[in-house]
Amino acid sequence: MAMTRAYYFGAGPAMLPAAVLSEVQQELPDYQGSGISIMEMGHRTAGFEAIAAQAEADLRELMAIPAEYAVLFLHGGAALQFAMVPLNLLGNQQAVNYVNTGHWSARAIREAGRFAHVHIAADGGASGYTTIPPVTQWRMDMTGAYLHYTVNETIGGVEFHWVPAVQGMPLVADMTSMILSRPVDVRRHGLIYAAAQKNLGIAGLAVVIVQNELLKETPRSAPSMLDYRAHVEARSMLNTPPVFAWYVASKVLAWLKNSGGVTVMAERNRRKAAMLYELLDGSGFYINRVEKSSRSWMNVPFTLRDPSLDTLFLQQAAATGLTGLAGHRSTGGMRASLYNAMPETGVGTLVEFMREFERTRG
Repeated sequence: MAMTRAYYFGAGPAMLPAAVLSEVQQELPDYQGSGISIMEMGHRTAGFEAIAAQAEADLRELMAIPAEYAVLFLHGGAALQFAMVPLNLLGNQQAVNYVNTGHWSARAIREAGRFAHVHIAADGGASGYTTIPPVTQWRMDMTGAYLHYTVNETIGGVEFHWVPAVQGMPLVADMTSMILSRPVDVRRHGLIYAAAQKNLGIAGLAVVIVQNELLKETPRSAPSMLDYRAHVEARSMLNTPPVFAWYVASKVLAWLKNSGGVTVMAERNRRKAAMLYELLDGSGFYINRVEKSSRSWMNVPFTLRDPSLDTLFLQQAAATGLTGLAGHRSTGGMRASLYNAMPETGVGTLVEFMREFERTRG
């Protein structure tokens, strides 16, 4: 009996495009007549090198990445990048600047504190991390090696819809949960990193886009596996890379190109978010506390006016084919993640369910 796929709103690992799942399924036992699975394929074979090269070319095209930037496909997700960024960019300086907009910013700040003095340029704590502090309130340490910001807070649902203007130091961005969801001006950043399991594929892989100019100095006491320069020289194959995750990313990148690229995705994502926020704003039954100018297109947290209905809401949503809606364990409530692979019909179905649930339980 054939299974009906759910609309999966989980924050990550996240929903994959149906076309990608189908291609992976078809190729899994025998990759393009090679007689072996992609999971068995050597990373230094011509077959996998072609996959890797195409994935980089597609990412460069989709994001308009200039030639003076290196592109890396690395182990460890974004969490490892929390350490690799200060290790590689600190140089002879002692301080770094970070903007704290919530959970993942704080994680990056704690890790950077192992290697440098972390200056908090801005902190959204006064609002309960429901907004981004106005740039007029930011205070930079101009001796800092760089300024780091988290473009989208997956848990709190706060997102930058603008790029911080920074003078005299590189701008570093964690784009994990928004990469490829809309156009990005790569040239305004010195380094961009993103874990793959939101908009780019499956867990186990991170993409790093870094300006070559920043890689002149050897990191202080860094193991070779944490040295961007070593990875650039080895074309991301310093050791055996996450072959399967890289392969899936290549499929997602091809799907994005075939779907019209990031400009088309941005318009779809804007419509999806607007559909859900319109419902939330018109309801006293559901509550979203994020300031409107800082609302995420990718992750929409909300609570029910009556929390005693949470379990019933999730049960009935799942019975309707709407899964992954439970909020993060640290916040509770609900969260709908609207990544690229989530079709507009999925968000429409969620909105219809929420309206009916409010009508019968409100």
